[in-house]
Amino acid sequence: MWLLPTPLRAGARGRERSFASEVRRLKLGAGQTFHGETVLAVAKALLQSGVGYLGGYEGAPVSHLMDILSDAYEPLLKPLGIHYESSASEAAAAALLGASIQYPLRGAVTWKSIVGTNVASDALSNLAAAGVTGGALIIVGEDYGEGASVIQERTHAIALKSSIPLIDPRYHMPKVVDLVERAFELSEASHLPVFMTLRIRAAHMTGTFECKDNRAPAFGPDNPMLKPHYDFGRIPLPPSIYEQEQAKFAERLPAARGFIVEHKLNEHFPAIAGSRLGIVTQGGVYGALMRAMHRLGLADAFGKTDISILVLNVVFPLVPEEIGAFLRDKDDVLVVEEGNPPYVEREVAAIAQREGLRCRVRGKDALPMAGEYTTAVMRGGLARWLTQVAPGPVAERVAAHQGAIEEQAALGRKAMGHRVPPRPPGFCTGCPERPVFTALRLLQDEIGPLHLSLDIGCSTFATLPPFNMGNTVLGYGMSLASGGAVGPAMGRPTVAVMGDGGFWHNGVLTGAANARWNRQDAVLIVLENGYASATGQQPVFSTGSNAWGEAVKLSIEATLRAMGVRWIRRVDSYDVDRTLDVLRAAVSRRGRELRVIISDQECMIARQRREKRLKAETERAGKPAFHARFGVDQEVCVGDHACMRLSGCPSLTIKPSADPLKAAPTAYVEEDCVACGLCGANAHAAGLCPSFYKATRWTNPTPWQLLKYRIASGLISLMGAS
Repeated sequence: MWLLPTPLRAGARGRERSFASEVRRLKLGAGQTFHGETVLAVAKALLQSGVGYLGGYEGAPVSHLMDILSDAYEPLLKPLGIHYESSASEAAAAALLGASIQYPLRGAVTWKSIVGTNVASDALSNLAAAGVTGGALIIVGEDYGEGASVIQERTHAIALKSSIPLIDPRYHMPKVVDLVERAFELSEASHLPVFMTLRIRAAHMTGTFECKDNRAPAFGPDNPMLKPHYDFGRIPLPPSIYEQEQAKFAERLPAARGFIVEHKLNEHFPAIAGSRLGIVTQGGVYGALMRAMHRLGLADAFGKTDISILVLNVVFPLVPEEIGAFLRDKDDVLVVEEGNPPYVEREVAAIAQREGLRCRVRGKDALPMAGEYTTAVMRGGLARWLTQVAPGPVAERVAAHQGAIEEQAALGRKAMGHRVPPRPPGFCTGCPERPVFTALRLLQDEIGPLHLSLDIGCSTFATLPPFNMGNTVLGYGMSLASGGAVGPAMGRPTVAVMGDGGFWHNGVLTGAANARWNRQDAVLIVLENGYASATGQQPVFSTGSNAWGEAVKLSIEATLRAMGVRWIRRVDSYDVDRTLDVLRAAVSRRGRELRVIISDQECMIARQRREKRLKAETERAGKPAFHARFGVDQEVCVGDHACMRLSGCPSLTIKPSADPLKAAPTAYVEEDCVACGLCGANAHAAGLCPSFYKATRWTNPTPWQLLKYRIASGLISLMGAS
């Protein structure tokens, strides 16, 4: 027995977090003090900068910046005359900045990097070539390091390639806010768009700063521009493109360097006493650096240090005169630069060589070549460097501190007795995507292995236990295209899986249209859970409403049929039997055509968030409300755990058997079960033991429900007595 959840209701909004209350802080004026998260502070800084338009695409760690702007649209952005878009992709967001090319309009967009920046790179290249009139700012979530979820690259390479200034701010709230405002001025002074990175550990840092008044844009609905402006010099065609390339290096980047120096965007923190050692660091890792120095006895809690530090809040372009002046009185300098290649280290070393300085520049020989520079990593690198180059008393002090810290860590590991087991990510309890992979596993048990192309998003968790499925992951919406050459080589159709977010982002063209045009023998499974779930349940085109709640819906099925795709089936993913039948039919139907299966169950987190609230309101009103969950009959369960190997549900676990004749632990369902019904559906589809049961608890029951309960309880008592 199992429960099949109801389909997603059009217009439902399940966003992970609402910022409706925090939006009030965006209205603070001059002289008032703001307190809150970095992403909220950045939104406030944008409003203080007189932006005319805002946009972007969700992605960690700046998803909440888009959520803030959505919640602020009606009460704040619209009255100020600021245009706002929830962009269809990062490319669409980057193209939005085209408004600043010909017009004195300030605008900003945001997305997750590096993957989002890769998607937007075509528009960014053209934008940087043409140059801007109004300030253009790109705020990217630099998803790099231990907490990252994507390929480990950095925005720095794109900034170098396209000559886009890159701000990596020191994470001090007034400094972050000031640099957001300065970024627009820098953009207008150099006629270049500007990047600003926010790292994982900084996006939700809290702090305070003194506010300014919000500024309405120079032009908007209440003050429209009189006519369009035309300048062929800003069009990417010969001969303009040759002049644009010359302008980057002859005019724009020199202007950017001049602005950096004039407004002191980079910061120099001198040593307490004279020192022949120095550190050049990216602004974004300054906090970890100072914590590491504090633990080594080299700095106090207020940032006073024994070593002079140059903080590069702008890591591109660097200013040779500024770097040279810092190096001139140093014997040895450490460059702290997260990631690889070491662009900053190489340029600092080149400046020292060109100016004939005797200063030795080090970096990756003391610090790791790649990976996040956490406090522990930074502390180890500093200790290695200083024990070699620092004066005797300093080196001894550092070695003593480092030894004591390592000794404490060893005692902690010994006290624990064992390492903390890894906890890889996985599908949430009740996730509607899990049963699709259960059906795929059952299908492969029948017909043998299939080439399965996965996509960016929640579905990527299927590559982990217990499913261990997925042969390639190439990019958002690219799963279908990535199998194009595999099918002919294997002589059988490939199967691709993507979510509805991936379908609308890239899969509709790169995947479905490409497969239809090339007549691929392939099966596409679209997991239409209703949201961009991996980034916090933000709306997508097929949700039923846009980012600010207006009823707008595009149909995946109608779009595919308009392309000429004829074989389309919809399944309720929780019905594993039916899903398996449809998968079997799709794979066995051979021919040069695309077959599409759409699984249309709502993201369970969003659904539970909504239904729990509704049930609570029903209970408070004194009306009947039910709460369901599944359980395992311990007497029936044989302890083979096949149910877990087909599910992987976090709520389905094990506990010691109460039966002394059963050596293996039995299955057990935790209290956080959401009664999605998958365990029961799996037992039926795979012919497993019938040990699962469904229990329903009613609050405020009706007289009829009470009567049924008493009759059932009486019958159970009679059967137990017999």
